[in-house]
Amino acid sequence: MTEEISGRQIAAARALLGLSQGELASKAKISTPTLMRMEAKFGEPVGLFNNIAAVCAVLELAGIEFSNGDEPGVRLRKTLRGDSAASIPVEKLTSENDE
Repeated sequence: MTEEISGRQIAAARALLGLSQGELASKAKISTPTLMRMEAKFGEPVGLFNNIAAVCAVLELAGIEFSNGDEPGVRLRKTLRGDSAASIPVEKLTSENDE
């Protein structure tokens, strides 16, 4: 996570992947209420940096790209970016296949 993202971008990314808040929170090893607070912000997500980074890492490994600037948003990568983790379906992401 190198760029600033908003809580609403996290929510959009999660929805694009078809994950519930509980599923994403579990994969990022944070509590569901923590994720809910992050997603509720239109600006910078509320939370500890390491928790926000963990959520973004899970989303990015599942193929999400965050865009910022004048038109912030999210999109799902069409092609793999060369790392093996990008080919792992989101439902199979676990701590065992973390890089």
